[in-house]
Amino acid sequence: KVQGSPDMTVGTLYQLYIEDCRVRLRPTTMKGKESIFKLRILPYFKNQRISDITAKEIRKWQNTLMSDPQNFSQTYLRRVHGQMSALYNFAIKYYGVRRNPCLAAGSIGRGKADVMQFWTVDEFREFLDALGGDIQMVTAFSILFWTGIRSGELLALTPEDFDFSVPSVSISKNYARQNKTDLIMAPKTPKGCRVVLMPHHLADQVQRYLGTLYGLGRHDRIFPAWHRETLSRELRKVCAQAGLRRIRVHDLRHSHASLLIDLGFSPLLIAERLGHEKIETTLQTYGHLYPHRQSELVAKLDEL
Repeated sequence: KVQGSPDMTVGTLYQLYIEDCRVRLRPTTMKGKESIFKLRILPYFKNQRISDITAKEIRKWQNTLMSDPQNFSQTYLRRVHGQMSALYNFAIKYYGVRRNPCLAAGSIGRGKADVMQFWTVDEFREFLDALGGDIQMVTAFSILFWTGIRSGELLALTPEDFDFSVPSVSISKNYARQNKTDLIMAPKTPKGCRVVLMPHHLADQVQRYLGTLYGLGRHDRIFPAWHRETLSRELRKVCAQAGLRRIRVHDLRHSHASLLIDLGFSPLLIAERLGHEKIETTLQTYGHLYPHRQSELVAKLDEL
């Protein structure tokens, strides 16, 4: 380990890799990375020398993942393989390893899910009705649906972030909870810092909710007792009780994007509103929702 020899074990290399990552990555990103290594990689490779692992052994490891009784999702399989490949890229760059057997073995899984889940406006209104007038829940889920912000961005909001003269909400921070500790971090990407205009009916809803929070300071979180699992739990519960099609909290962001696409807005405008760093991210995520626009395009050309 001290010499940085390619003959070190995967377990030893992992220690060096994770020490390097810990000062460079967000705590929430680190938690996911460490979980994948401890559950899916180290139990298989920990005591093997990094210079001895071949593409054939990587393929055997991949096969154990793909045949696991837990039936991992395609996106999870891709993430696990990506972490192993990243470990080897680190070894190549800094510790004299000459090859990445993960590249020769080929990847597994897929980068995105087969089917994107989202609600229509009518489905979302059914969900709001099922909330039974709970002003806190109605406000939180309405902000997610009508602005497309991330759940962590929602949970970091304070009264100071709202400008009701426009009306708009300023996104400048992200909330997470780890090891029973609240974390307020910068947004996921630099372009995550943005101002999102709100429809007037949403602004009215937020103002009504803020009026119920007595003694709340300008810099206090407006959903102080909540974390991400709170949102997920309530969403699952209400969907089950009301017989609604179940989606994830993050799918409300997809719902907002699909609504904007259906209204005819450009990918560039949607990327700015969602805080995507690159427009390619928007196109890769939502491009499949655009093909029906081809017929409208041809109709417009025919009119000319």
